[in-house]
Amino acid sequence: MRLGRKKKEIDQFSEKLEQALDALATGAEISVEEEMDDSLWGKISVRFKRLQEIWSEKEEESKKDKQQMKELISDISHQTKTPIANLKVYLELLQAGDWDEKETAEFLNRMEQQTKKLDFLIQSMVKMSRLETGIIEIRKKDVSVYDTLYRAVSAIVPRAGKKQMEIYVDCEEDLTVSHDSKWTEEAVFNLLENAVKYTDAGGKIWISAKKEEFFTRISVKDTGKGIAKERQAEIFQRFYREPEVHDEEGIGVGLYLAREIISMQEGYIEVVSEAGAGAEFRIFLPNG
Repeated sequence: MRLGRKKKEIDQFSEKLEQALDALATGAEISVEEEMDDSLWGKISVRFKRLQEIWSEKEEESKKDKQQMKELISDISHQTKTPIANLKVYLELLQAGDWDEKETAEFLNRMEQQTKKLDFLIQSMVKMSRLETGIIEIRKKDVSVYDTLYRAVSAIVPRAGKKQMEIYVDCEEDLTVSHDSKWTEEAVFNLLENAVKYTDAGGKIWISAKKEEFFTRISVKDTGKGIAKERQAEIFQRFYREPEVHDEEGIGVGLYLAREIISMQEGYIEVVSEAGAGAEFRIFLPNG
């Protein structure tokens, strides 16, 4: 039966995922020789293999680095439990009930969303691992800030459009600063994505850039729900999510990655906000 095969695949996936996490923790080899197919594990196993390759490139790790990796593996294990548990629940419901075609399609769609979340999670792990182990090489060049912001804004427009949000951009086209355009674009996109997520439909986002005496400041401001003072120290932590939006898409790594990317360019990010009054994230990139 189709559902029976699917349940077996998910059980096997769960087992292989645990084995892969154990392998990452102990340094054992992760095998993907028979996983190069369209199965649930086949879609994700290659990313785990890449994670292992990234970490193995850092043979001489300090005690602190090893502890960071151990914590990251623990985080991966914790974060993957929810989508796997959801997959199993949907399958059990499908098997137990007499559902019509529309209801069955809805269950299958939800299962597909959980699979995508797992894949996105592992992709994020690869990015974080590359950042935290120093594999990513930041290539700073004196290039257009406008072009960097344009690409980030273009990428977020479809999501903002679904919520009928307006985005305003204030940046001189000839503004330049030394930065890694590709990775800075990702950091800015993450801030924009955060603004869209925490702002109600019909809200507004402003993004601006201005060269100051020592730094070039990039600002992303929204009319969203704001961030309470007591939470502002936590929002840049890996996997942190505001309690009110756990039903929203995401796994809580966007702000963490943004901060790491900017820090690697000798810059920093600050947030100005209060609950119920929107938020403004400011990126500062050194002019020198």
